[in-house]
Amino acid sequence: MLRPCGIKGQKRKKREERYDKEEDEVEAEEQSIEKAKRAMVEEKEMAMETSGKEEEELEGQTHEMAGIPIVPSDLKTKKPGLIFVLERASLEVAKVGKSYQILNSDDHANFLRKNNKNPADYRPDIVYQALLSILDSPVNKAGRLRAVYVKTDKGVLFEVKPHVRIPRTYKRFAGIMLQLLQKLSITAVGKREKLLRVIKNPVTQYLPVNSRKIGFSYSSEKLVKMNKYVAAVSDDVDIVFVVGAMAHGKIDCDYIDDFIASKFFLDHLLPFM
Repeated sequence: MLRPCGIKGQKRKKREERYDKEEDEVEAEEQSIEKAKRAMVEEKEMAMETSGKEEEELEGQTHEMAGIPIVPSDLKTKKPGLIFVLERASLEVAKVGKSYQILNSDDHANFLRKNNKNPADYRPDIVYQALLSILDSPVNKAGRLRAVYVKTDKGVLFEVKPHVRIPRTYKRFAGIMLQLLQKLSITAVGKREKLLRVIKNPVTQYLPVNSRKIGFSYSSEKLVKMNKYVAAVSDDVDIVFVVGAMAHGKIDCDYIDDFIASKFFLDHLLPFM
């Protein structure tokens, strides 16, 4: 019975000795960690001091170099903006049967003839295609389109925001135009921003003062290449294009600076602006 007790006592002593050794090792490790931390802090302080001295030296050098700006200047010139005015758009509201509709030559030919009107004059699809081309163009996607104004054949003027997405179907477009002409504005869903709104005439009060107003006409004798014509315009001048949105005839506006005849492509306009 005494032998196993003696063995247990010896094992306990050995464990105590090992435990003491482990404590010494832990203390040594903690001391080494503290020393390493102190060394890191001292290195950081030294680095901060040296960087501060280098900054002071650089500041002294920059102050000594007269005529050289510290901040690089922006050499990019302000690019001109683009504004469209669609004149004589065929958007006339009339009560056909029991409802009000936008008159067009396809659906209301009999109604127009009964009222002694020429169906060929009622082409709202022209302004619809024109708005699609302008708002979906690379010029608008590049952020260069400032505004779009539409003036109807009856003299109603309204503004279209450049970020408006025109419906992909004509029927939906006609419904929006009907709502606009009746309620005088179209508001974004969930917001108070007016995407389309009827405004007061004349359109010249909304155009930039320093702008060149260019009208398009097939009857103009001035046939130009669009790339050369736009490149000749000054960089600080906004360009206003006035386009007829009717089936036939010509625009007669006294605010236009120049009438030109050209094959106008929006896709080819952006690289030259």
